[in-house]
Amino acid sequence: MNLPNGSQVWQLLNFTNLKTKTLKQDKVNVVTLGCSKNTVDSENLITQLKGNDYDVVHDSNDEDANIVIVNTCGFIDLAKKESVDMILHYADVKTKGGIDKLYVTGCLSERYKNDLEKEIPEVDAYFGTLELPGLLAKLNADYKHELVGERVTTTPQHFAYLKISEGCNRTCSFCAIPLMRGKHISQPIEKLVKEAKNLARMGVKELMLIAQELTYYGLDLYKERALPKLLHALADVEGIEWIRLHYAYPSKFPREIFDVMAERKEICNYLDIPLQHANDDMLKRMRRQITQAETRDLIAYARERVPGITIRTTLLVGHPGETEEEFQDLCDFVEDMKFERVGVFKYSHEESTIAHDYEDDISPELKMERSNKVMEIQREISLSKNEEKIGQTLKVLFDRKEGEYFVGRTEFDSAEVDNEVLVDAKTNFVRIGDFANIKITGAEEYDLYGDVVNE
Repeated sequence: MNLPNGSQVWQLLNFTNLKTKTLKQDKVNVVTLGCSKNTVDSENLITQLKGNDYDVVHDSNDEDANIVIVNTCGFIDLAKKESVDMILHYADVKTKGGIDKLYVTGCLSERYKNDLEKEIPEVDAYFGTLELPGLLAKLNADYKHELVGERVTTTPQHFAYLKISEGCNRTCSFCAIPLMRGKHISQPIEKLVKEAKNLARMGVKELMLIAQELTYYGLDLYKERALPKLLHALADVEGIEWIRLHYAYPSKFPREIFDVMAERKEICNYLDIPLQHANDDMLKRMRRQITQAETRDLIAYARERVPGITIRTTLLVGHPGETEEEFQDLCDFVEDMKFERVGVFKYSHEESTIAHDYEDDISPELKMERSNKVMEIQREISLSKNEEKIGQTLKVLFDRKEGEYFVGRTEFDSAEVDNEVLVDAKTNFVRIGDFANIKITGAEEYDLYGDVVNE
């Protein structure tokens, strides 16, 4: 037998190692932080990577991916800290040899790219919110235009977010979103309808329309507020049973939306409309372009035109200069209006915003105290409204099974942020992703309990 000499053995080993490295396929873990708009961005990224034959996972805790892409949020201090912590975590993993490449994209990267490059140089490259082609190129992947309108979803199969526009033209004093997302750009109706049809074919039954500013939709493309036209077009898509509206701006609200909501059963009787405050001086300081009286008139019109509508709003406490009297005005407003759903943000002092020129004169403790007080008022309102539903039979879409309960939502509740309906799995059966009629038998502050009504 002729054995190879030392040189030949070395060449053989080199060839074997090279072959092993060549055969190893890159695996990408896309980690998403922040809002539903970031979720859609990550889904588009994953779709493009899969179209380039990459093995891709989302928010995976497994350690078998050798490339990590962190899609960051830069909205407020807590979100920025979470994003930085996540980048540092994977930078440490990379330093220890756990991954080969680390990339960062999203809002934080858009806003603080230069600072991040200096502070966390372990990251291979940073990309802004609109730099998907550049990120793909870094991975030797092509941006495939034929995939536009196609989307891998990371949400449960039966619902998906549909981003109808990007950016915002508003100048709210406290908001950094225009700095990170740019000016408002609407997506054409035909493109959104195509995307909705693709999602419906994948089994999606509920579309949650999202944007930085929903009601501005169409002004750039069609020279008019075209959300009502878009809603009619989406309601015609076969297979889509619920369409839900998120993030509408109250000033100059196109009231024809309520006409569509009243006419089309596919449009949920639900509106997410962040009001931020109620005191007129605060609204002016926040540059919200609306008064309390105008807000009250809009809400009254909505409730008259669409009886039973659920209105979800978001409020901001602790803005620079907010006095006790102004805050009390807000509390009185919440008590009086009895919104179905309320969320509260504490003011975050953001660089380059208009409010950053003011002194951040409300202490963190007082901001927390004010936030808690608003939510205490809302808890009582929510409990009262939930108790009114006892004895009613509601259509419920079931998202998951958790412990001993099937957990779902009515048309009056959005995923992850609103109330849920719990059905005892020991005595009832429903299929996840399906609708069922549920008779409400009990109520708590933020949950309803019920049983399946067999037809």
